[in-house]
Amino acid sequence: MSIHDVSRTLRRGKSLADASGVLILLHGRGADAEDIAGLAGYLPADDLAVLAPQATQFTWYPQRFFVPLEENEPWLSSALALVDQLVSEARAAGIPEERIAIAGFSQGGCLALEYAHRNPRRYGLIAGLSSSLIGPPGVERQPADLQQTPVLVACADHDPHIPLPLVEESVEILSRSNTALTKQIFRGYDHTVFPEEIAWLSERISGWKKDA
Repeated sequence: MSIHDVSRTLRRGKSLADASGVLILLHGRGADAEDIAGLAGYLPADDLAVLAPQATQFTWYPQRFFVPLEENEPWLSSALALVDQLVSEARAAGIPEERIAIAGFSQGGCLALEYAHRNPRRYGLIAGLSSSLIGPPGVERQPADLQQTPVLVACADHDPHIPLPLVEESVEILSRSNTALTKQIFRGYDHTVFPEEIAWLSERISGWKKDA
């Protein structure tokens, strides 16, 4: 069931045909594509295609991320399928998999992490900003091999929306999934994008240049 519409994706930067890589940005609950696309302005993304899809009713799935998975269906499956459409579009345009980056904030970051774990391959990077994998504690998951993809899991230690034990569980799961994993836990109650997250993203995409 298609709830989210890939045609509502905001496209910034280079075309896929001319880009050295692609940055797929996923907004949080209640935000929109324009909001998350602004993140690219803080990154060395001039040579990238930036794709920011818009969730229906400003949400990727209706319930909290840690409820039983079926309670977020069919919205969650539709959201995952939309991300897959954008990844497939980039691959079809000739973007190497190791230059396909997926990053999101809050609900969008949870979606980014969950998509990567369910669709393991070597990505350019995966970043969950104030995020965790989707599902209740201890949910059964298939083994995944992300082939040393750089993965960021980051959150404040008292984030009011993302319980720290679920962040730590996600870190443990992803550390067993053949990732180059970075964990960033910040002190405080902030639910925001931190400068350290921007630095991590910038460092990893700064070397992506269009081949001659």
